[in-house]
Amino acid sequence: MSAQVQTHAADRIYYDAPEQLTFTATVTAIREVARVHGRQVWQVALDRTAFYPESGGQPADTGVLIATARSGASLEAPVTDVQEDEAGEVWHTTAKPLQEGTEVRGMVNAERREDHMQQHSGQHLLSAVLWRDRRRKTVSFHLGPETCTIDLEGPPLLDEELAAVELAVNAAVAQALPVGIRYVSPDEAQAMLQDSRLRKLPPRAGRIRLIEVPGIDLNACGGTHVATTAAIGPIFLRGTERVRGAVRLQFLCGTRALRAARSEYEGLAALSRALSTGTAEVQGSVARLLAENRTAAKERTALLQALATAEAVALVATAGTAQPLLLHTLDAELPGHTPDFAKLLASALVAAGAPRTLVALPQGESCAVVLAAAMGNCGTELRTALTTLGGRGGGSRELAQGSLPLTALPALAAALLPL
Repeated sequence: MSAQVQTHAADRIYYDAPEQLTFTATVTAIREVARVHGRQVWQVALDRTAFYPESGGQPADTGVLIATARSGASLEAPVTDVQEDEAGEVWHTTAKPLQEGTEVRGMVNAERREDHMQQHSGQHLLSAVLWRDRRRKTVSFHLGPETCTIDLEGPPLLDEELAAVELAVNAAVAQALPVGIRYVSPDEAQAMLQDSRLRKLPPRAGRIRLIEVPGIDLNACGGTHVATTAAIGPIFLRGTERVRGAVRLQFLCGTRALRAARSEYEGLAALSRALSTGTAEVQGSVARLLAENRTAAKERTALLQALATAEAVALVATAGTAQPLLLHTLDAELPGHTPDFAKLLASALVAAGAPRTLVALPQGESCAVVLAAAMGNCGTELRTALTTLGGRGGGSRELAQGSLPLTALPALAAALLPL
């Protein structure tokens, strides 16, 4: 997060009064930046602004600029993005041009600002507790539209470690500690870095803006923050994953955490009703159903294997074993006639004495096929034959599968006949 206070550009109201969401200002510059669907997109600079420009993992504010003409007519220009250029100028993106020198009233989207302050302040607190209690350094922060993440150095965190950190950070929230703002000179900041009161300095020169939670955190930061830790609200740690050598921790703060908890509880309650059990028993009920499903799947596989064996014996008894290729087409309308059953049947036919068999399963205008043989190379032979017929497939020496247009099935059978 940029912590340099720019003195040559707009007065940044959000630096010292992040709670101020309405303000008056004068347009100092305007430029056209793009055309979208034939419509112009403008960027407007002001002499003072409460709109936070995207920076350091925190998204930009949105809102509206309202200009009032001498006649009393007003023009509302929605602000859809805010960016800072290399010179430190803050540009407000809008679809409506505002002339230089125009007096405007700015209104920042309050819900979006409060959300960003909760998430960003929560990140400061979370990173501080992770360093204090686990010596885990935060290397990056991302504030997304749905969830937030920080990347940490070191190995994955254990579940019990996450639980302990979550309790500790929420205890700090409950203390309603002040989240203070102060400024220091570069020399003061360097001294604070050397005696470990600061962990890093921003890349720019000039006065350094510090965000401080007494006894817990002191960081150079240019973002917007709540007044006390209590305003962060609950902090919910959702879990971790390994990403490019770091540990990515996903978390939610404040209203986001409450909404997530409500949504997930409603999902749990719906599952509880479907299972006719209490919410506390859902996990056990699901585990039991999964175990029963695994048992049922094994039993179904055994039954299909027995059915395939019985059907194969009957087919071989009728067709004999002298045929160079036994072609059998399954009725796709019958229960259990699936591609998996086709593979079971093809293998069972070879086991029953058919030297070479092709099992077909029509699927609309296409057809799934399985080739099995006691000798030869089914994978190579089926792949070669299908290539010339608009199909594809492959497999092992003993069993291969593929698909092709249903009308090409007779040609496939002919192509697979031994020379």
